Amino acid sequence: MDGTALQPQAFWKNRWSQLVIGMLCMALVANLQYAWTLFVGPIHSKHGWNRAEIQLAFSIFVITETWLVPIEGYLVDRFGPRPVVAAGALFAGAAWVMDSFASSLPVLYAAAVVAGIGAGCVYGTCVGNALKLFPDRRGLAAGLTAAGFGAGAAVTVVPIANMILRSGYEHTFFFFGIVQGASILVLALLLGKPVLRGAVAPKRKLAVTKIDYTAKQMTRTPVFWMIYVSFVAVAAGGLMATAQIGPIAKDLGLARIPMTALGVTLPLLTMTLSIDNLCNGLTRPLCGFLSDRIGRENTMFIVFVGEGLALLGLMQYGQNPYAFMTFAALIFLCWGEIFSIFPAICADTFGSKFAAGNAGLLYTAKGTASLLVPLASILASAGGWNAVFLVAAGITITAGISAKFVLAPMRARWLEAQGKDEQAYVAAPRPSTLTH
Repeated sequence: MDGTALQPQAFWKNRWSQLVIGMLCMALVANLQYAWTLFVGPIHSKHGWNRAEIQLAFSIFVITETWLVPIEGYLVDRFGPRPVVAAGALFAGAAWVMDSFASSLPVLYAAAVVAGIGAGCVYGTCVGNALKLFPDRRGLAAGLTAAGFGAGAAVTVVPIANMILRSGYEHTFFFFGIVQGASILVLALLLGKPVLRGAVAPKRKLAVTKIDYTAKQMTRTPVFWMIYVSFVAVAAGGLMATAQIGPIAKDLGLARIPMTALGVTLPLLTMTLSIDNLCNGLTRPLCGFLSDRIGRENTMFIVFVGEGLALLGLMQYGQNPYAFMTFAALIFLCWGEIFSIFPAICADTFGSKFAAGNAGLLYTAKGTASLLVPLASILASAGGWNAVFLVAAGITITAGISAKFVLAPMRARWLEAQGKDEQAYVAAPRPSTLTH
């Protein structure tokens, strides 16, 4: 039996149905981030704003999305997921409608703030729900939920790219803003509030706490800040690739080269983005499942070092169109898993009761990392894209080594120490019932 229940037990309110609903919400809000690169060129062509000015909107979006998630997570822990996701739907839809009318940079930046609020409401809620619903499979559940955000854009990137060419970017912003916002709002009405029913151990022996820590208590621990710094380091390289993959392909003269895969011929950039988003989504449940089996830090070591090597590969061989597509896909394959492993390791270390708020606070690391996205444009101007790749790869590989040889023993010692005082924190046992 599991440690969480949803009442009443209608079929759409069992934990697997709730997980699927969360995944769909994540997929529908994903374009706010992952389709952004398709709009940069058309916005630049129409208004003449330089890329750094336009990409500042991306940084504002990511900062707003991430740094407000702790507040949104607190609201989820307090009031449940439905009202928070419903509010997120309204903000997400309104943001792209604002973008469709933006004729000045301040309006573009204001729309980025609105988009960030919407995406944060949906993202923080759905990931927090997954951690509470599946205390026995946290890596897999968080990975499947985050996969919606990673792979959701893959389904619509081709229609968005085609609509931009056919009808202009303004119409595309407006149409998809309305459709996505309305769809999330409908799904929000189906979400229910998880009710904790006691602690449940994971299937494999992992380092897991039995104490529920509040966000305030969590931030007083050195192990939290070690996890946070690791998140920032790895997120930075992936965000650079997410925001800059389009400009890099254009600067290398590859963006419009026709590429054929599985009988479908598309421009290289469009094909690359579709494959990247699929890899970004696939890696989240895959690595989440793997981390449930071999441990969080062991998985982090493998994939973080892999991301750094993929960045170096793109730097060295990216002029070749096939190599460009391959290494770009590997970057996303080794990067997207951070959005399953880090929420899981957070709940493992600090408990389930306040999982949404705690994971939301950790998620602000993505916002901190986004501050480096404009720096990528500055580095590219000074030393070319090679400078960006070298810096990102160095940081990522260092994070992978640190996860294995610094974070793992540090977290193990901390859990052992707090386990000795467990009786001072743990409440009396509660009944355990949950549907499957």
